[in-house]
Amino acid sequence: MKDISDKRVNISLDNPSITFDKNKCDECSICKNICKFNVGVYGFSKDDYPCINCGSCTLACPNKCLSEKDETDKLEEYLHSNKVIVMQTAPAVRVSLGEEFGMKLGTNVEGKMITALRTIGADYVFDTTFGADLTVMEEASELVNRIKTSKNLPMFTSCCPSWVKFCEMFYPEYLDNLSTCKSPISMMGSVINNYFCKINNLKREDIISIVIVPCTSKKMEILKYNDIDLAITTRELAKYLKKEKINLAKLKNSGYNSLLGKGSSGGIIFGTSGGVMEATLREVYHILYKRYPKGRLLNFKSIRGTSNVKEAVVKINGTYIKVAIINGTGDARKVIEKIKNKEVYYDFIEVMTCEGGCISGGGQPRVFPLNKNLKDKRMNALYKSDKRMKIRCASMNPDIKDIYDNFFGEVGSDISLKYLHTKHRNEE
Repeated sequence: MKDISDKRVNISLDNPSITFDKNKCDECSICKNICKFNVGVYGFSKDDYPCINCGSCTLACPNKCLSEKDETDKLEEYLHSNKVIVMQTAPAVRVSLGEEFGMKLGTNVEGKMITALRTIGADYVFDTTFGADLTVMEEASELVNRIKTSKNLPMFTSCCPSWVKFCEMFYPEYLDNLSTCKSPISMMGSVINNYFCKINNLKREDIISIVIVPCTSKKMEILKYNDIDLAITTRELAKYLKKEKINLAKLKNSGYNSLLGKGSSGGIIFGTSGGVMEATLREVYHILYKRYPKGRLLNFKSIRGTSNVKEAVVKINGTYIKVAIINGTGDARKVIEKIKNKEVYYDFIEVMTCEGGCISGGGQPRVFPLNKNLKDKRMNALYKSDKRMKIRCASMNPDIKDIYDNFFGEVGSDISLKYLHTKHRNEE
């Protein structure tokens, strides 16, 4: 018998990302309102279990009856296997994981996190910012080509799997407007399987590929491809570390493995709303001017922050690019309707399901009562890292240059299209 309520979100038993404990629920309707107004899903679908797997409801639920699908048992099983354990960490995790161990909001624990992962059994630890740089390389070129040909504009970013699913569910007529780029995590997974394994004389079946993520929707995304074996949220990682009696705060710092370990600072700001846009525009500047940007595009204040919809016009080598950054798919719905009615026009639009971007992902630490400065502190920590790094654009990254020279050949090549791009589809 279906367990359907009009006072809460309804989670199916086969949901790959989120679980529901009826015994803890008092049907307060907080999750319903978050899903309806912020996420823009509840009430817009005839499906009994409409869900884009974002996990926003898990952060809002005061009784914790909604939670990420706990796969720490599977993590332990993999860690005790005889296979090579390869992990990658998303940018937003490093500025939130410390909160689970009593550290100040927004503390960057990158080095301690890497040490913790090696302590529990990781053989290699890579930074997903490398995958973000790959995304920038491919997406910037894609955007320039679309603007030159006036084809499938506006172009929407495709890094957020919940936003992609939202588009598939509600606006399939705009699927051709989505960038064909996989998310940085999926690009990284593909590169690990097809480049890292080749360099190290390993086969895909020799390794276990695990990603540490701030969101629950990655559990859904990895099912689309055979690139990654397990997606573990920030909360799950903290839970497992505590089970193993590992106190993150007391660990020494260590660094990512080489080969796929370096990412630009543009890749780091992927973890916050506007970051994908800002990093991509830096590379668009490089493509059109044949030099790297200075000033505004390295500190693009008008597209930073947590406002629901941010917009700007950028002039690069005589080309005007009108951009929008959308915080929350609920606001994406509003903007798309305006586009359909020809009330607004944009060339390039970034959409993140979670307000604030990945720093507020559905797998991040719960903070009750909600700290108003939470998003700002996590966001500012990423921008601080961006500002202090020397390599701030994807194509400046020597490891990116190497992988194109030695594997992909060039941006948009047949090999890059095979491993770094995808086709979007209507799920209904």
